[in-house]
Amino acid sequence: MTTAPPSRSTRFRRRATAGLAALLLPLAALVGLATPAEAAGPTATYTRTSDWGTGFEGRWTVTNAGTTSVSSWTVEWDFPSGTAVTSGWDADITGSGTHWTAKNKSWNGTLAPGASVSFGFNGTGPGAPTGCKLNGVSCDGGPVVPGDNPPSAPGTPTANGITNTALTLNWTAATDDKGIKNYDVFRGSTKIATVTGTSYADSGLTAGTAYTYSVKARDTADQVGATSGSLTVSTTGGGGGGNKVKLGYFTNWGTYDRNYHVKNLVTSGTAAKITHINYAFGNVQNGQCTIGDAEADHNRAYTAAQSVDGVADTWDAGALRGNFNQLRKLKQQFPHIKVLWSFGGWTWSGGFPQAVANPTAFANSCYNLVEDPRWADVFDGIDLDWEYPNSCGLSCDTSGPAAFKNMMQAMRAKFGANNLVTAAITADASSGGKIDATDYAGAAQYIDWYNVMTYDFFGAFNADGPTAPHSALTTYSGIPQQGFTSDEAITKLKSKGVPATKLNLGIGFYGRGWTGVTQAAPGGSATGPAPGTYEPGIEDYKVLKTSCPSTGTIAGTAYAKCGSNWWSYDTPSTIAGKMTYVKNQGLGGAFFWEFSGDTTNGELATAISTGLQ
Repeated sequence: MTTAPPSRSTRFRRRATAGLAALLLPLAALVGLATPAEAAGPTATYTRTSDWGTGFEGRWTVTNAGTTSVSSWTVEWDFPSGTAVTSGWDADITGSGTHWTAKNKSWNGTLAPGASVSFGFNGTGPGAPTGCKLNGVSCDGGPVVPGDNPPSAPGTPTANGITNTALTLNWTAATDDKGIKNYDVFRGSTKIATVTGTSYADSGLTAGTAYTYSVKARDTADQVGATSGSLTVSTTGGGGGGNKVKLGYFTNWGTYDRNYHVKNLVTSGTAAKITHINYAFGNVQNGQCTIGDAEADHNRAYTAAQSVDGVADTWDAGALRGNFNQLRKLKQQFPHIKVLWSFGGWTWSGGFPQAVANPTAFANSCYNLVEDPRWADVFDGIDLDWEYPNSCGLSCDTSGPAAFKNMMQAMRAKFGANNLVTAAITADASSGGKIDATDYAGAAQYIDWYNVMTYDFFGAFNADGPTAPHSALTTYSGIPQQGFTSDEAITKLKSKGVPATKLNLGIGFYGRGWTGVTQAAPGGSATGPAPGTYEPGIEDYKVLKTSCPSTGTIAGTAYAKCGSNWWSYDTPSTIAGKMTYVKNQGLGGAFFWEFSGDTTNGELATAISTGLQ
């Protein structure tokens, strides 16, 4: 449920940092008074005062600390793509693309010395303002020196040495025609330090918390330059779940018809709320790991507007492009994120039986591809998605119960302790089912975690029904198949000796549905799959939340009947319940399939992140 935005009556006070004196004088007088720099101008400060999930309230405060009245004011700023003003008050706010301009009303343009005025707005999107100007000059009140250009923007900060309470920022130097004096470091909209070098160690932070940093340079005349790009980074740890795995799958084919790109992880706010990405999929062919889609993976050229950092890909010899380059840029902005290359999946699992006949050679081929010098820095390990060892998926395997363990042992031996080695595994806990067919417990000693695919239990692949939740958390009276629930899968894996901390619960960012249904409650008959945007019987959450809103819950999962269609899917509310289960069971975390099913503001990813704090 969306709550109403907070009252607009709240006002904030900001400390003035400089006077206004020379700003209103004619140019000749300005030149005459320069000694060598002009007096600082008024200031404008920004605060994101509240956020209610689908929107936020922002507020600017303009302060005149000078000795001469200001007769009017204009504040300008840029928002990243995906963030916008929807309504405002106490100023006339207009937008052109990503650039926004606010001009005073007729009754609040004059500011006496020492006076402040605030205006506010409602907006959508996760972004913060950059490039702020007040009456044409820097919003922080820096001086203006005729004939002396202000500094350039420093490079976007990076972070290392990240702990529960501290981290170190680094950035590339700004340039200036007269020389750089120092740098102002900002955490959010607050200046936390001024340093002479290009690094800063921040401390006293809260574990498991996301922080956003930016940097501005000052030249020898104390002029302030443009703001660097922003970096959002999360500290490690956190009580009750802040150190849990929060992993999402990014599909290479999603960049085509779905038009979902790495940049969407930033504009949706999701990048700050996850810990890991599984890039899907690489193929398994002729006993080797191979490229899945060369065009999407590393060849497609992204324009500046499509790119994570606003810089277009190049066709220079040896230049990396495509999703791999975008993931590289994403990690530069969000260095807490680890990326794994996932191989196999439903369609490409048929190559595993040949590959595991020589697990050492298979591991060597995978390592050589993942650690290819062109993109070795992009990936932090490998994920194997074999559907299913010693059992049947799209095809059947008879390699034996030890084949999977042998494969994972070879992978760990080759990738070593400094790379992640993980696997997506079945959640079929039925007696004699897929979990029983393979030695998952024996393989667990070689892996960092299992992504247990606790979804797709039921769906219109059984065209006649009965209708049932495809991602049931617990069993219930009338469930079509015992052993087809998340809890039964987790319980069985733990009983076989797989540590709880190596198990991640799976969440589907989509629903499964039938048509020809007359019964609203689960258990009804059907005539076939409900229509879906890309595939019959399947639809994204972002579509279902409005086209077929939830009408009830069963076994910890939502369901809905709209006309003759019946759908089951997870909502932010049911995800909250599942995240409580993750913490109560001591699991390693949660993962989801896949990013593009979420809303543009990342409702489901937010629910996972919030639930695991």
